[in-house]
Amino acid sequence: MLFPALRRRLPAVKAKSSPALDVAALGSTLTATLGSLGTSQEGLSVADAAQRLEHFGPNRLREDDGTHPLAVLFRQFRSPMVLILLVAAALSFFLGETDEAVIVAVIVLASTGLGFYQEFRAGNAVAELRKRIAVTSTILRGGAWVDRPAADIVPGDVLQLRAGSLISADAVLLNASALHVDEAALTGESFPVVKSVALPSDKLAPVNLVHMGTSVRSGEGRAVVVATGATTEFGSIATSVGRFEPETSFARGTRRFGLLMTQVMFVLVTVVLAANVMLGRPVIDSLLFAAALAVGITPELLPAIVTVTLSQGAKRLTEQGVLVRRLVAIENLGSMDVLCTDKTGTLTVGEVHLTSAVDASGKESADVLRWAVLNAALQTAMPNPLDSAVLTRKGDVDISAYSKRGEVPYDFERKRLSVAVTNAGITTLACKGAVAPVLAVCTRIAIDGTAQALVPERRTTEEQRLAEWSGQGLRVIAIATRSLDAAHQCALVDEAGLTLVGYLLFSDPLKPGIAETVAALKSNGIALRIVTGDNRYVAAHVADAVGLRPIVVTGPDLEGLNDVAFSRQIATANVYAEITPDQKERVIATLRKTGHTVGYMGDGINDAPALRAADVGISVENAVDAAKASADVILLRQDLKVLLDGVVAGRTAFGNTIKYIAITVSANFGNMISMAAASLLLPFLPMLATQILLNNLLADLPMLAISTDRVDEEVLSTPRQWDFRALIRTMVGFGVLSSVFDFVTFWVLLGLFHASVPTFQSGWFTESLLTQLAVIAVMRTRKSVFRSLPSPLLLATSVTVAALALVLPYLPLAALVGIVPLPWRLAISIIGTVVVYVAATELLKGRLNFMGSATTPGATVPRRPLLAPH
Repeated sequence: MLFPALRRRLPAVKAKSSPALDVAALGSTLTATLGSLGTSQEGLSVADAAQRLEHFGPNRLREDDGTHPLAVLFRQFRSPMVLILLVAAALSFFLGETDEAVIVAVIVLASTGLGFYQEFRAGNAVAELRKRIAVTSTILRGGAWVDRPAADIVPGDVLQLRAGSLISADAVLLNASALHVDEAALTGESFPVVKSVALPSDKLAPVNLVHMGTSVRSGEGRAVVVATGATTEFGSIATSVGRFEPETSFARGTRRFGLLMTQVMFVLVTVVLAANVMLGRPVIDSLLFAAALAVGITPELLPAIVTVTLSQGAKRLTEQGVLVRRLVAIENLGSMDVLCTDKTGTLTVGEVHLTSAVDASGKESADVLRWAVLNAALQTAMPNPLDSAVLTRKGDVDISAYSKRGEVPYDFERKRLSVAVTNAGITTLACKGAVAPVLAVCTRIAIDGTAQALVPERRTTEEQRLAEWSGQGLRVIAIATRSLDAAHQCALVDEAGLTLVGYLLFSDPLKPGIAETVAALKSNGIALRIVTGDNRYVAAHVADAVGLRPIVVTGPDLEGLNDVAFSRQIATANVYAEITPDQKERVIATLRKTGHTVGYMGDGINDAPALRAADVGISVENAVDAAKASADVILLRQDLKVLLDGVVAGRTAFGNTIKYIAITVSANFGNMISMAAASLLLPFLPMLATQILLNNLLADLPMLAISTDRVDEEVLSTPRQWDFRALIRTMVGFGVLSSVFDFVTFWVLLGLFHASVPTFQSGWFTESLLTQLAVIAVMRTRKSVFRSLPSPLLLATSVTVAALALVLPYLPLAALVGIVPLPWRLAISIIGTVVVYVAATELLKGRLNFMGSATTPGATVPRRPLLAPH
């Protein structure tokens, strides 16, 4: 029977207002299905499709992709502390404290408004970038095959399915030829599933269905769409789990950091609130003060900072030819320490040329070329560069007298493709494929036009010849034939008892400068590993040519190994040859389990599983749809040099994000601890809740420009990951130093100047804000502050807010938040304290392992980084 969830929805594609089809209306046979959908095997008319699109809505899972204004605005109020402040402000209003309630509400709304503006603008910019890489599908509209965006597909459309196609909706098969579908995204099953068509009298079953999110591994077919968008099986699963994308390493680190800060906030709020109530202070004031403390210690603009930083990185990458499908993938690019890639088009030019077609004696052969051209011209299941290269020689042979009888499509297990052709009543099976798989089904070999038994000694000769050609960097494809009965239908069982007739030799030269690019990857802590289905000799030749010093492991070596043995085999290798798609995925998954952050670069249908398994899936604009849909990053040029720019952007985004967290948390931690302690020791609140919130808001303003800041070369030169020990060490070390100077300020205010309560609060407000601003210049770099200046925008905003901090006590509006003018001697003393604090911070920075180091397993520190800071 059908998948239960799908069976319930086949007839009930969700419309904007009401279901279009009754559950019982869809018949259990193909004929009944077409009738209930109001379509035919010829598809829909253009007008009918337009009406259905208006009724059913776009074929996508999420309308706004998270960038709808209300969704972004809601995210700004997810912090419990923000909600507590608003509730407390409301209570103050009802209790008659109108001025304080309004001020608190305005400051909180201003802070959340800043976050909303930055995140919404950045999210829209990324959404525009994603439109450039939208997946298209080939559908039958108005009697003609057309390519349309997947979002335009409606129930009743007829899809064309070919190897590499991403299936964009749930559909019932109309016809199929050796159709194998990769359903791993839906079921988790790594092996492709064979699909077939039910006879008109047969009931529909899972074997007759294809689903959104799956892809065609091999073969071809047609299917009629029965469900789109959220009503598909994939849409149901995505809705039930919230989001089907796996958590990235950066997101995991952010979540852990959020949990840590939540724990600190809970302890702080509980202790301070209880202590102030016990001291007899008003409950509402105590609650406002405690909540303001909690907000003060929290980097509440972190979501906006991360989004802005990543979106600016995405825009910069777009200018350099890199499109980002998932924004968080930029961070993973920065932490990537292993890059796995195929060689064709990445290390080589990717323009495959047919060098020669030779017989089994190594002589040029028109007969071999003819069989190769017939196979390439008549196969329809999988377009590929090798066939394109063969067809450039189509004019050298005459195939007009041949007609196609049948086809056994290519798959990645057999590594062969066969086409049956008829000429003058004689039917012949022409098979081409990798040498070893073709030899495995050959029993004879043609020598000088005469078929002879393929004895073991001759097989050894052919294997030696393969090694010799492959060692020269040539890709070798074998051609074999077999006569068939004229009445016989072409099938997989016919690939037996073949006669080897010759070979096709292809060349694909290395890209100019690729050895230097590979060296640049190594210098920046990224180990390159070649993962290819090609034979070991070609792979080793290419690896040696690009400077890898190849250590080769082959697919047969890995076959049947348990996880421990598999991990041991691949640990030291840098070339994985003769690998199947399932083995590619297992290699990537195993490398990740050993602690590496793994990128995988591929463009074929056989690369889709590995792209999904990698931390960073990287594909190219002209890749098959299934590969692009599985990738996180799309390169507009298949060039590793472009990828290096992505690595720079990733490390820059990560570095600037960690800067914000380290600076904000360290400064806030010290100030808030000092404030909590002072509230327990002093007979008055050291700072009003409104002053804490305003201080926090002004201190955060320059940090919105942190995404434009420069990043030290040593940060760009190695992969980066979250280092919580270093973050805590930084927070405590600088926080304690900040608290020391806070208490010095208390002594200056009370001991030297005998400040009144408003003057004390105003003086500490100014000192606290100035120290937070000054420390930005110190803590943003491991170098001396004089050797690495902030970006112009960051410097300008910091100086502007610092100037505002100095003049704010003298402005009329300052009285609204309880800030009063400071005596000039006190103001000078505060400035002097800030200067000494900056000097002390600079000294402490040199003694701490400031903000951590490269922690990615396997990362190497380069002697001479080749990536320039952006």
